[in-house]
Parts: sequence; C-alpha cells; structure tokens
Amino acid sequence: MSTRSGAERLELLQGTLDLLILRTLIFGPQHGQRIARAIQETSGEELLVEHGALYPALQRLEERGWVSARWGTSSNNRRARFYSLTSAGRRQLVKETAKWKRLAQAIARILSSEAVES
Repeated sequence: MSTRSGAERLELLQGTLDLLILRTLIFGPQHGQRIARAIQETSGEELLVEHGALYPALQRLEERGWVSARWGTSSNNRRARFYSLTSAGRRQLVKETAKWKRLAQAIARILSSEAVES
C-alpha cells in the first residue's frame, strides 16, 4: 500500500490492510479490483492497494473465516471472485476497529503533548 506520490511511501502497521478490506466489505460483496478501488477512493486517493498485497490478504482473510468468496461476473463481463464479509468477519471488524481507534487516540495524545527536554 502506498501514497499517491511514488517518492513518498506510507508505511502502515501490520493488519491495516486486513482492517481496510473488512471495512470495505461491510457494504456488500465486491471483487478484488473493486475493493482496491474503494479503498483508494475512500482514502481521498491517499492509499493505493497493490495487487501483490491485496490478493494474499484476501486469501488470509478467507482462511481465517472472516470473508467468503464465490465466482461471478464483474460489471465489465469478466469472471471474478467476489468476497463477502462473514459473521466472524463482522465480529473481527468490530474488535479491530476498537483497537485501531485506541491506538490512534494514544498516538494523537503523544503527538499533541509538549516535548520533554532532558
């Protein structure tokens, strides 16, 4: 996953892509390319999900039982796997969202505090 500027890469903490995929699938079944596009659009074009990262993540989520997949036809009439959030995936999304919000709040507190000089 990277920023829109090729020169400046955004390093994300482990598990970020999984959370973004689960969140994207809350709106219904989608194929891989649409998931990547939705993440990019929703992030204001800041995040670009590379296929080399997306498909292993989708496979990992499927193995964990958090998403299910079925073959179908995309809007451009191509065969594609459509991924859906499972009940276990919905529960995991709730857990992961809470953890990421706590993490973001903790980091925000640190960044907004006065620097301590030694």
